[in-house]
Amino acid sequence: MSLLEGPALAMGMVAATGVAGLRDSGADLRWSLAVAVGGAGIAGVIDDLAEDTPERSRGFRGHLGAIRRGQITTGSLKMAGIGLSAAISASVVSRNRSRASVEGPPPLTLRAIDIAVDTVLIAGSANLINLFDLRPGRALKAAALLIAPMAATPASSQAALLWGAACAVGPADLAARDMAGDTGANALGALAGHAWASGAPRSIRLVAATALVAMNLVSEQVSFSGVIRRHGLLRRIDEWGQAGPRSHADGPGDER
Repeated sequence: MSLLEGPALAMGMVAATGVAGLRDSGADLRWSLAVAVGGAGIAGVIDDLAEDTPERSRGFRGHLGAIRRGQITTGSLKMAGIGLSAAISASVVSRNRSRASVEGPPPLTLRAIDIAVDTVLIAGSANLINLFDLRPGRALKAAALLIAPMAATPASSQAALLWGAACAVGPADLAARDMAGDTGANALGALAGHAWASGAPRSIRLVAATALVAMNLVSEQVSFSGVIRRHGLLRRIDEWGQAGPRSHADGPGDER
């Protein structure tokens, strides 16, 4: 099974931010989107090409424990890279939002909260979608569903970009010939998170960020694959179009 789908997804989506022009985004938002997607994709390459994380060092607690023991794992490097690129992207989104506001820039404290929330949205979405890359097409479907509410917001063209990318690689992914890997799944999630950060009002972003944190923490103890198998509708969505098994394990926290 090839991992080339991941770099193709990440590079294609980054290129599209400049070539397509994203009709509802100014230059700042296009740049911030490229940083979010490109940064998450590059961070994912580290794990795809040189993963050295032992089983006991998986998940957030595992990586933090490894750092306390003086060990720097590829997983912890990936987390740092995604967090940094998400924070840079979020600061640009916040600046663009301030410029567009008819009420003028928000107070410094409120802007800091906005940046923190948007960082969580981008980084949390990148990690969450990666957790779903365990079966053919699952990460693509999860990302498409995550960004779907943004189709009715100013971030609609970002949703169209993700759906277009998913459709382009979908046949090979569903047939289990290719897989997104950390590179592609992180990039897809970062794009979905960026759409929420740039397209949703503050109250909705706060709720969404809280939900993302909760889901990422729950994944430390709960296997999403097990939840999907036990619920008929989720199982049918998951199995739609599949033609083969994934090679990853199904345990909780096994995708970091």
